[in-house]
Amino acid sequence: MTTLDTTTPGSTPLGTAPGQPSDYSLGTSTSEYERLRYQAQIWESATERALDRIDVKPGSRCLDAGSGPGVTMRQLAQRVGSQGQVVGVDVDEVLGRVSLERLHADGHRQCEFYAHDLLDDKPIPGAPYDVVYARLVLFHLPRRVEVLARLWDAVAPGGHLVVHDYDLTAAGTAPALPSVAAVGDLVLDSFRAAGCEVRAGVLLPRWFGEAGVGAPDGTDVAGQLDRLADAARMFEQVSRSLLPVAIARGVTTESAAEELLGRLRDAAAADPERPTLWPLLLASWKRKDA
Repeated sequence: MTTLDTTTPGSTPLGTAPGQPSDYSLGTSTSEYERLRYQAQIWESATERALDRIDVKPGSRCLDAGSGPGVTMRQLAQRVGSQGQVVGVDVDEVLGRVSLERLHADGHRQCEFYAHDLLDDKPIPGAPYDVVYARLVLFHLPRRVEVLARLWDAVAPGGHLVVHDYDLTAAGTAPALPSVAAVGDLVLDSFRAAGCEVRAGVLLPRWFGEAGVGAPDGTDVAGQLDRLADAARMFEQVSRSLLPVAIARGVTTESAAEELLGRLRDAAAADPERPTLWPLLLASWKRKDA
């Protein structure tokens, strides 16, 4: 198995001074890290379906761009086996370190992590890879097409690029509830104020073309239908993670947000079984010619 050159420009090997992301709109609190792990677990089956479509082989070298809590790194490691390699890169070195420790503790020694900012005009550590995967990355970033082109450059001939991203506008209840709709508006307005693209998943095929990747070989749409009692907790966690940005950008005030979240909790208590749809998770993938 090939190992990374720890002097790769633009990368920070595990064990150096910890870094924190500066532009991530949801923050880096312990509660946000737990929310990220839960979110990643919710979408494991959607990720497996996309990986099935590109047929990840044992022994492959894979990159998880924006690896976060390491859940997808684990899925890739299970597919490539001990003779393969899985590298995670993320701007948040603290989360990356914790995730790698968990993976190693579970026996996935083929996993490595490097602190790396995809917005930097520097080579992605260890490229090229047989599989480059990115979930909920472009959503948050400026210069999305530039980053997508950089990810495509990191794909080896014959390899695949797989990208998952959200359409946040799909989330809500049936029938609609004013309190849930108002929380949804707060989330959408806060993300937009932070420069995020709330329909990133729908735009992936267009961005593939603009980045020089070409039309996707395939696409997929995944949803999560929940009961309001459970989904309301997710909505509240996202709202609280966004609250510093929302207040700083003038989207809401702390008192107004607390009143709104109180209404959300009341609605969930009054009708806990009301069907509630999460944001849709959309995938696009492309094979690079050998």
